[in-house]
Amino acid sequence: MILGAVAVGAGIGIGIAVAEDSDGPSAKAAPADPGTFWAAGARKAPDFALRDQSGREISLRSLRGRPVVITFIDPVCRSHCPLEAKVLSDAATRLPAGSKPTIVAVSVNPWSQSRAILREDAEKWKLVPQWRWALGDHKRLAQVWRQYAIGVQVRTKTLDGVTVHDVGHTEGAYVVDRDGWQRALFLWPYRAEDLAAAVRRVS
Repeated sequence: MILGAVAVGAGIGIGIAVAEDSDGPSAKAAPADPGTFWAAGARKAPDFALRDQSGREISLRSLRGRPVVITFIDPVCRSHCPLEAKVLSDAATRLPAGSKPTIVAVSVNPWSQSRAILREDAEKWKLVPQWRWALGDHKRLAQVWRQYAIGVQVRTKTLDGVTVHDVGHTEGAYVVDRDGWQRALFLWPYRAEDLAAAVRRVS
C-alpha cells in the first residue's frame, strides 16, 4: 500500500497519493510525477550505514564518486513495489556504463528480508546488477525512514498462528549526485525516462 506522507524542504511541500489497499488498484490513477529538483549544494543527503544482501556494509559515504538512487521497498510486496523496481531497473539500463547509478533499496519491512526472499525478488523482478538492498533491524531502518521523510505504517495480524506484517509506506526515489547532494525526488508513479534524465544531469 502507498502511504500518504508529506516531505517539506527548501520551501517545497511534496504530497503523495494514497492507494486504498496493497492488493488492489488505487481509487484513481495518478499521473506520472515529473520530479522535484534541487541545485547542487542545497540539500545534503543524510548518510546511513546498513547491510546489503551479501552482508556487506552499505553507506552513502562509501558510494561517493558515482550517482545513487535511494528508494524504499518492501521485499515481500506484490503490488506497487515490483512495478517501481521495474521502472528503476529500466532507468538504469537506459544509461551508459559510466553513468549507471547504484540503486539503494532501503527495506521498509525488517521482518521479511531473508536472503531467500531477496534472491526470489532478484529473479522475479529482474533486478539489475546495480541494485543493492539496505537492510537492518526496525530501529536502524526507522531512523533512515525519518531522515528521508518516508512514512511507514505496519498492521500486524495473526493468520493460522503466524504473525504477518502488512506494511504501507511512501514510495519515492531520491537522486543523489556524486558528491552526496540530493538533486531530485520522484514520487510513485514516475517514468524510467524521467528518472534516467535526472541521473544523466548529475553524472
